[in-house]
Amino acid sequence: MMNKVLQPEGWAMPRGYSNGIEARGRQIYVGGQIGWDADCRFQSDDLVQQVYQSLRNALDVVKAAGGGPEHVTRMTWYLVDKKEYVARLKEIGIAYREVMGRNFPAMTAVQVAGLIEDEAKVEIEITAVIPD
Repeated sequence: MMNKVLQPEGWAMPRGYSNGIEARGRQIYVGGQIGWDADCRFQSDDLVQQVYQSLRNALDVVKAAGGGPEHVTRMTWYLVDKKEYVARLKEIGIAYREVMGRNFPAMTAVQVAGLIEDEAKVEIEITAVIPD
């Protein structure tokens, strides 16, 4: 295993993320990615579709460094509507696994008042560690 999940003894297992990850290697920092395509155009105003596209965009940056979803160690999600996110978690989980597989990095999700692009419903930034 290239990354080690850190799970304190006695803590309940988190669902869909890890409390912590230990990793060694080249660190890749991906700036916040939103749900638009390579031409900076939104194809959908649907949250789940924007999550899917945001994850794909972030992973494309990791791939440019020679990595893959298994190298992602940390994610921060910025959401404009917490209630919609919670209501659609099952659909978001399906989109997540389609892009990320069964890799569940350390994650944070926060609701924000807005994002720079008015059409954006989510922005995701990640850190990846690729073995030397």
